[in-house]
Amino acid sequence: MRVVLDTNVLLAGFATHGLCAALVLLCLRDHQVVVCDHILNELATHYRDKFKATPEQVEAVLSMLRLHTESVVPAAVPWEAFADADDLPVLGAAVAGSAACIVTGDKQLIELGAYQGVSILSPRAFYDRLRSG
Repeated sequence: MRVVLDTNVLLAGFATHGLCAALVLLCLRDHQVVVCDHILNELATHYRDKFKATPEQVEAVLSMLRLHTESVVPAAVPWEAFADADDLPVLGAAVAGSAACIVTGDKQLIELGAYQGVSILSPRAFYDRLRSG
């Protein structure tokens, strides 16, 4: 399955232990993870600023993701499609990357439910979907 892991899921996956860490590993192993520069840049900034990662730790995560994911240029998403302009590239990456779903902790995105046929799921809902087959 082709999947976009939003920045908050990637951050939790690399900086903490728990469901998101397991999902990131599972997706990198068994699915095609789609990213874009916007997601990688946000990840680098927040990993460094919020989690106090060293430049070496940030580069190690980015290098690994560049090697094991597919990077796309996000499709244009009209600004009126979603209230938070920071999330437009995430929606655009999912469309451009022909993703089946976006996995995010962003409540506004989750409430959207889907965008142009791409499901938007919380980490728990995505995990449950994978378990149910």
